[in-house]
Amino acid sequence: MWDIDRVADELTRRAAERRDGGRITAEWPGLDLARAYSAQDILIQRRAEERAERIVGVKLGLTSEAKQRRMGISAPLTAWVTSGMRLEPGTPLGVASLIHPRVEPEIVFEMGEDLAGPGVTRQAAMAAVKYVRAGLEVIDSRFTDFSFALPDVVADNASAAAFVLGDVVVAPDELDLAAEPCTLSVDRETVAKAIGADVQGHPGEALALAANALGERGHRIEKGTLVLTGGLTDAVFLTPGHTVSAAFERLGSVSLTGC
Repeated sequence: MWDIDRVADELTRRAAERRDGGRITAEWPGLDLARAYSAQDILIQRRAEERAERIVGVKLGLTSEAKQRRMGISAPLTAWVTSGMRLEPGTPLGVASLIHPRVEPEIVFEMGEDLAGPGVTRQAAMAAVKYVRAGLEVIDSRFTDFSFALPDVVADNASAAAFVLGDVVVAPDELDLAAEPCTLSVDRETVAKAIGADVQGHPGEALALAANALGERGHRIEKGTLVLTGGLTDAVFLTPGHTVSAAFERLGSVSLTGC
C-alpha cells in the first residue's frame, strides 16, 4: 500500500540505482500536492541524515512558459537544493552518476534577509535580495522520459540533481532583471535565447511566489541562502564530452561539461 514514506523510499531507490520508472500517481491517485510536499520533506531529511548534507537554498520549477509547455504542466512548484548538489565552477559532472540529466539556465538570488510569506510582493521580495548571479541547474527526473503529473515531480524534489553558479555577483538594483538576456549554448552553438521576463514576468515574482508557497507550509527563505528562480529556457541534455553554457549580458557566463 502506498503512503508518503513509500513514495520517498521509491524515489530514493530510483536515484541510488540510477533508474527511472512510471508515474506514482498512476498507481496511487491519492498522491495529491499536500502529500507530495510531505514526501519531498522526508526525502530531503533523509539526504541530510544519510549524506550529511544541508539545505543551501530553494528552487522553483516550471516557472517559465517554455518549461510548462514542455512538461504539460501549468503551475510552478517549490523544492530544495542541498550542499551536496553544488558544483564548483570548472568541475565536470559525471553523467553516468545520473539517469538522464538535462541542464537549464537560471537567474539565482543570494538572500540578504529572511523572507517569509504570506503576503510577500515582488517589491518586498527583491528588497531582501543581496546579490543576483547566473546559474545552471541540472535536473534529473526519476520518472521515465520526464513524464509526470504535478504531484509526482513535487515529491521528486522538482527533479533536482546539481547546480553551478557563475562568478559575477550584481546588486539587484544595478540591472534590469526582466530585460536581462540569456543565450544557452551547447559547445558554443546557440540552442535557445531568453530574457528574465520569461520567468513569471520577472524573477522577483518567482521569489515572491516561493516565499508565499513556503510560508503556507511553515517554511521561510533564510538569509544567506540561494533561490534558483526556474529555468529560463527548455532544458538540454548533458552528455559526456560536451559543454553547456549560459551567457548573460550583466551576469556573465557559466558553463558545465559532462564527462
